[in-house]
Amino acid sequence: MQFARQGAYGRSVTATGSSLRARIHALLHFTEPSDAGRRWRALHLIVLGIGLFAVILLSIGDLPADTRNALRYAIWIVAILFFIEYVLRLWTAPEAPRYGDTSTAMARLHWAMSLPGLIGLLATMPVVIWLAGYRIVGSDAASIFCVLWILKLGLHAPALGTLARVVSNERAPIASVLILFFILLVIAATAAHLLEYERQPQAFGSLPNALWWAVVTLTTTGYGDVVPLTAGGRMVGSILMISGITVLAIMTGVLATGFAQEERRREYLKVWEQVARVPIFAALGVVTLSEIVGKLRTRYYPSRIIIVRRGDPGDSMFFISSGEVEVRLPTGGTVHLGEGAFFGEMALLERQPRSATVATTRPTTLLVLYASDFYEIASHIPALADAVEAEAKRRRDENIDRTAGEPKR
Repeated sequence: MQFARQGAYGRSVTATGSSLRARIHALLHFTEPSDAGRRWRALHLIVLGIGLFAVILLSIGDLPADTRNALRYAIWIVAILFFIEYVLRLWTAPEAPRYGDTSTAMARLHWAMSLPGLIGLLATMPVVIWLAGYRIVGSDAASIFCVLWILKLGLHAPALGTLARVVSNERAPIASVLILFFILLVIAATAAHLLEYERQPQAFGSLPNALWWAVVTLTTTGYGDVVPLTAGGRMVGSILMISGITVLAIMTGVLATGFAQEERRREYLKVWEQVARVPIFAALGVVTLSEIVGKLRTRYYPSRIIIVRRGDPGDSMFFISSGEVEVRLPTGGTVHLGEGAFFGEMALLERQPRSATVATTRPTTLLVLYASDFYEIASHIPALADAVEAEAKRRRDENIDRTAGEPKR
């Protein structure tokens, strides 16, 4: 049955419409982990590749007329598909969690003014121009679409958001390196201009010309189109090349450190979110939980994958954050464990080989705690070891009762 609900700012939407819009919004999200989401991303990349390939081929001047017409049709089809995608994204924008406190119109306006919205709008320019009554012909105009469409490829790279956060977090050291780069650039260009002016008035007769040589040298590119001839100029060039290597190394170190810190932060938050789903951890308190998070490792397994085999060394235990596993007992029976459960603790506590084979029944996220980390944590957090032992004893007793209750064969 369809019913209406009153939304924020007095907008009324039907449950059916809202559900459809939410499903489309989730499908179009570039990080949607479902099979449908992956198929959509693959289709999007294929369409984007076809459009870019057609634009590149259209720039060849001696193609047959039929081929050029076919390429133009392909470009128009891709542009229309991108236009439809833009309309759908604009329609589903209110479903984004960050726009939950705004009206439908404001949510769509905010998305349209965001970077993904502007990139999507630029990708629709062929259709927009056609609707405005202008005809676009020729390879020169079509080549512009290649620049506009290539921006959509960046939406498939979630690491770009990480890069933006790294640049924002490290803006002070990055600015310092850029200032140092500019200082060296100007000093070297000025020195080369003064030392090489008489010998090479064409190459070093002005500061802009000398700056070109300084940029090429400082970045260690070294085209060789302009080289100093005087002894002083060569000395300046030598110092500049060494300084360029140093400056680039400092910049690389700053960015690498920023990326490492950002990845550690993301991994910590991701593991914390997974750990919070496991009851045995949630009951230990926030302070203890923060210490345990640093020791756990997240592992993702698809369906029907064996995690451990009977007889393997018991060097770790596993906590199920999401999904389900099947424990294949030596007696021939099976036990299914779901979210919040754990396994592998007996082999770890008794330091014995695995007594059962464990496989996933559907896509599963596990938290792995290795033996060395477990005993390190248990040495000063006895509550964890006690909780694991108590739960293991309870499950062992349940398995014994279950085995005793089965009819003998």
